[in-house]
Amino acid sequence: MSDPDFLESGRRLFAGPCEFIWGASKIDGLPPASLPEIAVAGRSNVGKSSLINALTGRKTLARMSRTPGRTQELNFFELNGQLRLVDMPGWGYAAVGKEKVASWTELLRAYLRGRSVLLRVLVLIDGRHGLKPVDIEMLDLLDKSAASYEIVLTKKDEIKGSAAEQRLTDMRAALAKRPAAYPEVLFTSAHTSEGLPELRASIARLIAERQTSH
Repeated sequence: MSDPDFLESGRRLFAGPCEFIWGASKIDGLPPASLPEIAVAGRSNVGKSSLINALTGRKTLARMSRTPGRTQELNFFELNGQLRLVDMPGWGYAAVGKEKVASWTELLRAYLRGRSVLLRVLVLIDGRHGLKPVDIEMLDLLDKSAASYEIVLTKKDEIKGSAAEQRLTDMRAALAKRPAAYPEVLFTSAHTSEGLPELRASIARLIAERQTSH
């Protein structure tokens, strides 16, 4: 398929029905691994819920909370009978107790290492600020887990053009030596939808590649 084909198949995929099907707070509580999965990760308040809602064309599919750290389990959404989106707990919020952070980290590590249907982790980074130390910790965990991940910058509508280009350049340089990182970086805005067709196309390509390899 050419890129225009993936843009169209991505549009069709995300235009289909999408619903919450499962929440898991422990690794033995995951749903059966019957469909390919794309996980969405990011520190608290990076815009994870906004992006999931914008990608799927819903307003309230993923609940947006004014309280950082509210997502406390792996939330699974089934999309068009072809894919599951997995909303991962936000990280890096100090008001959450250390014991809770430790249990989340253990859940994420077990999921990342043992989930055969996981195609890629989309790591959301606030485009206004770039990589923070807590983001780097997450990238280290992904590299150690050998989980393929792709950086998705958020909030492009809040950044001037030249600053946005510099942010992309810096991010690509930061990823160059990371073994599990996908080299392409997307800059998105849930508010204006910029970058979302390309992100849908990227996910459609992953599904097509999995189908041809099985």
